[in-house]
Amino acid sequence: MTNSWAKRLPDISIHFVGIGGSGMSGIARVMAARGARISGSDLHDSTTLDSLRALDFKIQIGHDPANIEGAEIVIRSSAIPTSNPEIIAANQLGIPVIGRAEALAALLIGKRSVAVAGTHGKTTTTSMLTVALQRSGLDPSFAIGASIRNSGTNAHHGSGEIFVVEADESDGSFTSYRPSGAVITNIELDHVDNFENLDQIDNLFSEFSRTIKDFLVICSDDSGAKRLIEKISDSNLKVITYGTEGDPNLLLDRIHLAPTSAMARLTFNGRVLGEMKLAIPGRHNLLNAAASIAAGIELGAPVNKLLEGIASFSGARRRFEIRGVVNGVTVIDDYGHHPTEIKATIETARSFAGAGKVLTVFQPHRFSRTKAFAEEFARELAAADHTYLLEIYPADESPIPGITSAVIAHRMDPGSVTYEPSMPDVISQVVNKAKPGDLVLTLGAGDVTALAPLILENLQRQ
Repeated sequence: MTNSWAKRLPDISIHFVGIGGSGMSGIARVMAARGARISGSDLHDSTTLDSLRALDFKIQIGHDPANIEGAEIVIRSSAIPTSNPEIIAANQLGIPVIGRAEALAALLIGKRSVAVAGTHGKTTTTSMLTVALQRSGLDPSFAIGASIRNSGTNAHHGSGEIFVVEADESDGSFTSYRPSGAVITNIELDHVDNFENLDQIDNLFSEFSRTIKDFLVICSDDSGAKRLIEKISDSNLKVITYGTEGDPNLLLDRIHLAPTSAMARLTFNGRVLGEMKLAIPGRHNLLNAAASIAAGIELGAPVNKLLEGIASFSGARRRFEIRGVVNGVTVIDDYGHHPTEIKATIETARSFAGAGKVLTVFQPHRFSRTKAFAEEFARELAAADHTYLLEIYPADESPIPGITSAVIAHRMDPGSVTYEPSMPDVISQVVNKAKPGDLVLTLGAGDVTALAPLILENLQRQ
C-alpha cells in the first residue's frame, strides 16, 4: 500500500500488534505526538506498556480480534505472525496491515533523516548522535531500540528537521527507509535465521547504501565496512570514513581507556578537533562516538556542542548498564548476544573490575545463532573468570535437535563454566561465589536482564 495514510496522522486511529517491543513502542510514541489515536496489544505486561498507558494509549494484554475495533491502520511487529487473530481480523475487515519498517519509513518522509546501521553498536551510536544533536540545540526526532539514559525514553517527536533512527538489518527491511544520510558501524555475519552467509549480509548492506540520498559515515577499521567502501567507490554518494588506522576522514588517536571512561584525540580531514571524552568505558564506544561526531558535522552541528553532548552521554539501557553495587559487588547488565559484542563487553568488564573477578551469566539468543557461533561464544566467554550458561532464549524460533547451551559449555574449560538452566539456581550460585571487588555481568538479548535486580536483592540479604 502507499504511505498516504501518514499524511492523516493528526486524525487517524492506529492499532499496534506487539506494541511492547522497543521499536514498536517508539513508533507509537512519535505517531501519538503527531496526533494519532493509539491502541495496542501484547502478550505480556511490562514497564514499557505502563509508560504507554501513561500517555493514554489503549493497551490490551493478549491478542483478540476485538482489540482492533475502531482502527483504521494496523501496524504489525516483525515478531507477529500472519496467523495472529488480530491480523486475521484486520485482513477480513479490509483494514490495511503494514509492517514496522514501513511505518517507520513513512515517518521519515519530509525529514532530514539519518539511519544508523551495522551489526553492532547501532543503539549506542544512535543514542549518542541524538544526545549530541540535542546539545547542539537541534531538537531531533528519534526512534531507538532502547531508552537513552539521559532522557529516559526511546523515541521523541522533535521540533527540528532531523530524524535519527536505528536501522535494524535483521530482516532486510531497513532498505525501505531511504534516508538522507546513514551511519554503518560494522558488517559481520549475524541473524543466521534469515541469512545463510556473509555474502548475503554484504549484499544487503550494499543494497542499503544505494538507498542513501546524501552521505554515508562508515568505519574504515572494520573489514566488512572496507568491503562495502570498495563496492561503492564509484558511486556519487558522499562517504565519510572514521577509524583508528590508516587515513580516515575522522581519525582517532592518543586513545586512553579507563575503567569508567574513555578518551581520544579527533582529527578531521587533517584538522585537530580536540579531545573527545566519554563518561562510559570501552574502545568500541570511542568508535561509536566518532561516528556520531562525523554525522553531526555533516548535519551542520557545531563541533564544540557535539563534543559536549558526547561527554554528557550516560549510556543506553542494557548497554553495559550498571544496575547496582551491593557489598562491594557490582552488577552490570548488557544486551550483547553476538561473539564480537561479548568480546567487547567482557574486555570492558575486565578493565572495570580491575583486580576483581568477572562472573558472567550468559543466555544465548536463538537456536540458530547458538548453532552457528558455538565455537566463537566459547572462545569469547573464556575471557571471564567464570561463566554461568542459562538455556537458550528461543525468541520466535522452534528448537533445533541437539542444540542447547551445552554445545557452548562442552567447548569450554570445565572449571570455568557452569551449565545451569535454572535461573533461581544461577542466582544462588553467583551470589555465593561473588566477593567484594567482583563484577557480575548478566549478558544476552533475552530475559536474562530480569536476573540483575534479583542478584542484587540476594546480595543484600547476605
